[in-house]
Amino acid sequence: MEELLNSVPPLTYSVAGQEIAINRPEAIISNIDVVAYDRGMDPQIAIEALAEGYSVLIVDFYSSGLMLLKELKEYVKSQYPNQTFQEQREFRNVYRELSHRLLLIVREQKLVVKKAPEIGWFKILYPNQEEFLLSFPQVQGLNSSWQWNKKGIFIPVLNHKIHPWFGTYFPTRFEHLKLFDKWLKRYKGEKKSAMDIGIGCGVLSFQLLKYGFEKVYGTDTNPNAIVGLHEAQSENKLYSKIDLIFGDLFTGIKEKTELIVFNPPWLPAPYDTEGLDKAIYYDTDLFPRFFADAKKYLQNDGRLVILFSNLAQVTKTGGEHPIEKEITDGGRFEKELFIQKEVNPASKKTKRNQHWRADEKVELWILKKIKPLK
Repeated sequence: MEELLNSVPPLTYSVAGQEIAINRPEAIISNIDVVAYDRGMDPQIAIEALAEGYSVLIVDFYSSGLMLLKELKEYVKSQYPNQTFQEQREFRNVYRELSHRLLLIVREQKLVVKKAPEIGWFKILYPNQEEFLLSFPQVQGLNSSWQWNKKGIFIPVLNHKIHPWFGTYFPTRFEHLKLFDKWLKRYKGEKKSAMDIGIGCGVLSFQLLKYGFEKVYGTDTNPNAIVGLHEAQSENKLYSKIDLIFGDLFTGIKEKTELIVFNPPWLPAPYDTEGLDKAIYYDTDLFPRFFADAKKYLQNDGRLVILFSNLAQVTKTGGEHPIEKEITDGGRFEKELFIQKEVNPASKKTKRNQHWRADEKVELWILKKIKPLK
């Protein structure tokens, strides 16, 4: 395969005086060598080409790509075990690498194959690009995201739908949100301001506003989260009570607040993460940096609220619990309240073995500053 000769210039949005370059699937715009595939071809030939490092281009029907992906998944399953949590992770990594060599052409903001879905993100994310290539999984992700954005996703604790922007993580499980909602109902402290660190699609901030907080400062390193919520502010006056800040953790924050809310990733990163993986896996320095800065930005009588899980412990993918470690060794915060809630069983539709769900619990931690000795 040839190296890319050109690159698509970044697409930027202006939010609160910040010029933010959004994340989008990287378009291939150079000429590359591909193996053309249609439904009359033996899928094993295409799979062998993918395994040998070649790219395969779907040239007839969108469904041909779907069928080839199905065959590819069976091929990977035959090569790699897929039972334990770690084995499933390895399987997904291999499948991801091979499947991203399966390509589609986008021309004039539409897929050129027959009977393909209409995906509005092409016009929004690639407004000036007449023709380019994307991997089939990237197109599937854009299609799913477009459906979620248009139809909305109902969030029980809000009793209404959210419409997440492309590339923004949103909850598919709600036990931890219900814990937070229950705690907020009983919260008797000041409600002038709060911070939502890693705001994502904004659910925690919307819960804070629902219970009367006057101002929320929401930060995120994901530019799409900030851009998506910024666009939503023009349609919903309630959202105008959220100040959006693009940056890491407390970057750009100038105020101290009485409440800091943090729903961090629940698993330690097995590799360098990027994209939406950053919402799932945390780097080793995330919690030390968070707690060091949280002490600076939390009012003396304020509360630190962390929504977490014992997932790393029950799947044996992590070491010491990072919040327990901070309470034991940090010298900055002490536990005021700790609540756990069992998670619902895995859907019967899922084909993955998720036996650990029987032992998994979501967690609500309420921490307060340790007062200095007089």
